[in-house]
Amino acid sequence: MGSRTLGTAISDMTRTIASSLQTFRFEEDDYDSLIPIVNDLICEYHVIKIVLGFPKNMNNSVGERGQIALDFKKKIEKKIGIEVVMQDERLSTVEATSYMLAADISRQKRKKKVDSLAASIILQTYLDKERKNENDGRKNDI
Repeated sequence: MGSRTLGTAISDMTRTIASSLQTFRFEEDDYDSLIPIVNDLICEYHVIKIVLGFPKNMNNSVGERGQIALDFKKKIEKKIGIEVVMQDERLSTVEATSYMLAADISRQKRKKKVDSLAASIILQTYLDKERKNENDGRKNDI
């Protein structure tokens, strides 16, 4: 989530693969306008949990953007009543841009797709971490 855009992604039913959905544009810092959009996505895709990018500083501290994300998390949970988990998103936009540069995607197309691709990277990171935690737990049970 940026100050004017919200990139979205969704996982498959097995929670294995993240795919980009779309990027929503909104008036600068008008996060309240995103609540109906998020609610519509939850209904349309039968979402059971939201993974929200957590923009921490490189030194792992929480700055202004991180606090905005935490406040948005609370707002979603209160108004929509769905679990929201925070996922470190440091360098996800850089990674997304790097992928698109490697694929020789034009600057204009990169600008339109970078946020949803970054959302996909954030979600995939979360899915991979959860799968690893599940696998590690099973090994301990054997």
